[in-house]
Amino acid sequence: MTLLPRTLYGRLVVILVTGMLAAQVLTSSIWYDVRHSQVLEIPTRLIASRLADIVRVARSDPQHIELFLHNLSTPTFNLELRNAADMQRNPLPLQDQATESLLRSLVDEKTASRIALNLLNLTLLDSQGHKAGVDTLFGSSPAAGQFTLELRLADGRWLHVQATEDQGWTSMAPADVLLDYFLRIYLVRIIVVAIIVLLAVRLAVRPLNQLAQAAQALGQDIRRQPLSIKGPVEVQRAAQAFNLMQQRLLASMAERTRFLAAVSHDLRSPITRLRLRTEMLDDEALKQRFRNDLTDMEGLVSTTLEFVSSGEINEPRQNIDLNALLQGLQADLQDMGATITLNGRASRPVSGYARSLKRCIQNLLENAVRYACNVQVLVDEHRDGLSITVRDSGPGIAAQQLTQVLEPFYRLESSRNRRSGGYGLGLSIAHTVAVAHGGTLTLHNRPEGGLDALLTLKSQAPAITGQ
Repeated sequence: MTLLPRTLYGRLVVILVTGMLAAQVLTSSIWYDVRHSQVLEIPTRLIASRLADIVRVARSDPQHIELFLHNLSTPTFNLELRNAADMQRNPLPLQDQATESLLRSLVDEKTASRIALNLLNLTLLDSQGHKAGVDTLFGSSPAAGQFTLELRLADGRWLHVQATEDQGWTSMAPADVLLDYFLRIYLVRIIVVAIIVLLAVRLAVRPLNQLAQAAQALGQDIRRQPLSIKGPVEVQRAAQAFNLMQQRLLASMAERTRFLAAVSHDLRSPITRLRLRTEMLDDEALKQRFRNDLTDMEGLVSTTLEFVSSGEINEPRQNIDLNALLQGLQADLQDMGATITLNGRASRPVSGYARSLKRCIQNLLENAVRYACNVQVLVDEHRDGLSITVRDSGPGIAAQQLTQVLEPFYRLESSRNRRSGGYGLGLSIAHTVAVAHGGTLTLHNRPEGGLDALLTLKSQAPAITGQ
């Protein structure tokens, strides 16, 4: 199971924000260097002042420099004269090299001359006199710097110094400094960068979302307006390919419809000739069988053409008064002897294609009337649209065939008798029209017997008033 979001938008945001946070964590080592230098700055300045005083006294009174150093030397500021410099110097870390440079510049500034000074060793100590770690830098206990250095006096001798100096007083506790650093550097930067990333990724992904929405809408209206060619080059290419695909689909559907229409037209002529020849037969029983076969052939050609045309909607989308449509179908079927009961009303129109939607509901009603005399139509509104349930009290459908009957030319009755089961296209046409409206058609067996055909539609129009 992946932890990445499923959308491209979410994945880009996570990748960019995570990368920014990783870079921020890696660069946070600067804080350690800053804090290390900050802790040692005061001790370095104090020792530089003492060394500058020693250099000035050595210049003005070189005869008494030894006595002066003896009196000035303490356990925390040990002074020792040597004739030569320490030749075994270990290379200093980069942090200590910065401190050495600061120490030299301070001594040179206070003595108004350039003094030879070497920092041999520098150790940061905690309040217990042990070598300090990261916790000391960020803690509230005072820290101290232990310096081992040497500088050359005016007479050419070298003064070896071992000094320990406290950090002294700070205006802000280290924990408060860390919190301030985190709030201003980390939190504010993260928020600003996250907002920029959200806006940038949304702007970059918007053309892809439009392409996905267009692909989804194409299944409902293949004659929709082509996509506008704008955005990055890759998106423009995808939009051009999408528009070309739409044109090819339209051309393919038109060619298929023309082909079936031509076949249907060509078949009607021989069927008509066969009808005329049938009427000239003397055997009445044989004549009736020919009539039935020709009627089946003509019906099959008509319903096949109707099924093909159901996927190609050539009418404008409009707001449909569903109540009037259902009442009209109810009256038509009742004139044919069926009993249709309407329960519920639609308070708002349905956006769709009037002729196609009427064909869809009519097929559902005729399918229900074929297996039951009494049919109920239930209209139920919900937040996103409404549902129409065509309920009959017939024998129902086997559970494994509830989805198969929505396929074209699938018949539950295997005798191929159109009077007992039709041609197997009524529910297929209804399902195709439902999908073209952005809805669904599902079949459910009722526990007490019978079948429910549930048609769901989206409502996108204002409520009906004056009813």
